[in-house]
Amino acid sequence: MHTLLHNALLAVAFLLVYVVYKLVIALHFDPLRSIAGPKVRRWFGNNLHAVLDPSISPKVHQVYIKQYGRSIRIRGLGPWDERLLTLDPLSVSHVLKNSTIYEKPWQSRKLITSLIGCGMLGAEGQVHKRHRRVATPAFSIQNLRALVPLVFQKGTQLKDRWMEMAIQAEESSQNSEIKVDVCHWINRATFDVIGLAGFDYNFNAIQDESNELFRAYKDMFEVAISQGRFIRTIISIYAPFVNQIFPDETVRQVNRCQEVITRVAGHLVQEKKQKIEEGVKSGIEYAGKDLLSLLLKANMAKDLPADHRISDEDMLNNINTFMFAGSDTSSLTLTWTLLLLAQHPAVQDRLRVELLNMAALSNLSDLTEEEVQSVYAKISDSPYLDNVIRESIRVIPALHSSIRVATQDDEIPTMYPVHSHDGKVIEDRRTVSISKGSFVHVAVEGFNLDQEFWGEDAWEFNPDRWDNLPEGALGLPGLYNHTLTFSAGPRSCIGMRFSMIEMKTFLYILLTQFVFKPSSEKIVKANVVLTRPYISGKFKDGSQCPLLISRYIKPRKQQ
Repeated sequence: MHTLLHNALLAVAFLLVYVVYKLVIALHFDPLRSIAGPKVRRWFGNNLHAVLDPSISPKVHQVYIKQYGRSIRIRGLGPWDERLLTLDPLSVSHVLKNSTIYEKPWQSRKLITSLIGCGMLGAEGQVHKRHRRVATPAFSIQNLRALVPLVFQKGTQLKDRWMEMAIQAEESSQNSEIKVDVCHWINRATFDVIGLAGFDYNFNAIQDESNELFRAYKDMFEVAISQGRFIRTIISIYAPFVNQIFPDETVRQVNRCQEVITRVAGHLVQEKKQKIEEGVKSGIEYAGKDLLSLLLKANMAKDLPADHRISDEDMLNNINTFMFAGSDTSSLTLTWTLLLLAQHPAVQDRLRVELLNMAALSNLSDLTEEEVQSVYAKISDSPYLDNVIRESIRVIPALHSSIRVATQDDEIPTMYPVHSHDGKVIEDRRTVSISKGSFVHVAVEGFNLDQEFWGEDAWEFNPDRWDNLPEGALGLPGLYNHTLTFSAGPRSCIGMRFSMIEMKTFLYILLTQFVFKPSSEKIVKANVVLTRPYISGKFKDGSQCPLLISRYIKPRKQQ
């Protein structure tokens, strides 16, 4: 008894010492306290809502830059959590380039891995490098071009479903317009695409939503991510044992989904692996073009050292990662693009005319693979389509912002002067000191909408800006066209080219067949892992983006 009491007192003493250290000593010596930032009036007040809510963040960023410069100290979850919000191009380039110094926080990684395992999204350091090295060959231009016909196939199936719905509405009610939740339908289509492209598996989600594996992925992403509860999410990160002892319906749902994914998708991995091994033995190489087959081949290559290979479990984790990133981000980007085109009918009309002129429209389902590749080559070179896509992902990036944690003390270079805590500009200071363990916020949307770089109309949807970009925008970091939408550096999006194929193909097929208009519902943005559309006042109903759709009828002179 005496020993237990002694140990308990030691534990309490240690906890008190740690709290004093974090709140007094470490806080006093934190170098971020020396730079300017917004005041927090309450003990547990923070600035996170202001910088993470897409309904107000553009204005907040603008005000912060004016008052505090481009290296801004913000408050995180408590008084011990001072963070750097950087809107300085040189600083964010340094952070994203040095991925071993600036990693995803363990909290983010824990949330990711609890859902989809430790694939490329959740891995860090040498583990991430190993995953990336094995996956890179699968995303070569040649391999991705081979996937173009299946993207056309699924885009055509979606078009046919919408056409059936439109014709049925015209015949039954004489109404030329139908209301379609494009977020829901495009998500079904992108699931179909990534199912076939990812591991040669047809969810057939465009036709119905009964497939067991589709339902598992869909429910897990929808319930656990887009409808997750903040408090429960925090508990699952910091006290995961609570979910094991007292699981709520969300936890039970995720567990059911993961069981299905491990069983069905795990079987697909073993099945593919066996086919590849049989091909090696017979001397006739397995001809699978899906990403899983290409990953397995790369992982089994004779010239790949044993310590560079990844396990079957990691292979499944990466397939889960592709399912999440390849379906969720692509469907949201396409959804936002169609909403923007609906809100800007002149842009929509101009793009439709260009697409009709770029590639003669015929029955796409009757085209050979070679003819499909020829059609895609034409629309891929469409200049205005390029401008529309660039502008769409600039204005509404799927990922609103990102966060990194410093794994060591560092000096972050700055392009702009740093403001001191009392608001004075330190003209000769061109670095920000940061200590190990401090968070850095990378404002993806903040850079994409920065009026100093993009011009006074930066918050507006204007595809023509890409014909003559301001000089300031040309110097911004980013993997894709000076935007941070696909990130930058060693952890930039490996699937960017595939995303472009999907977006260009779907926009071509849908815009040459339908006209899109806004519905009466007000669509708002919410930052729930990704930037998702919701009907105002109906957040609990999940992501939605209803638009009015009607069949496009060519003017007589074009017929």
